[in-house]
Amino acid sequence: QVLPVESGGGSVQAGGSLRLSCVVSGDFYNKLGWFRQAPGKEREGVAALFTGGSSTFYADSVKGRFAISQDARNNVYLQMNNLTSEDSATYYCAAGRYGAPLIATDYQYWGQGTQVTVAS
Repeated sequence: QVLPVESGGGSVQAGGSLRLSCVVSGDFYNKLGWFRQAPGKEREGVAALFTGGSSTFYADSVKGRFAISQDARNNVYLQMNNLTSEDSATYYCAAGRYGAPLIATDYQYWGQGTQVTVAS
């Protein structure tokens, strides 16, 4: 059983930074991603990587501000800088076995989410 567990959300002023962490148990996956969902909006892919490679993938809206990384145990992190109110959402960590890196329906395992609120 693959189980992602997120932490690190919170409230921050616009222009500030947050770092999200995700501990992933189990090993039957080959990609890890961060997604977010704001009230009334669809869940969108923010950043992702394949665990066996070095490539990273980002939504256009976060390029240059967010960075995804992993450690030797395949835990995954999302460093978020220069946050704006548009980044306010519930952020989810997900693990997947196949498909595209930023497509939510291509992920099979999801965490419960962590709230990020950016005050303007």
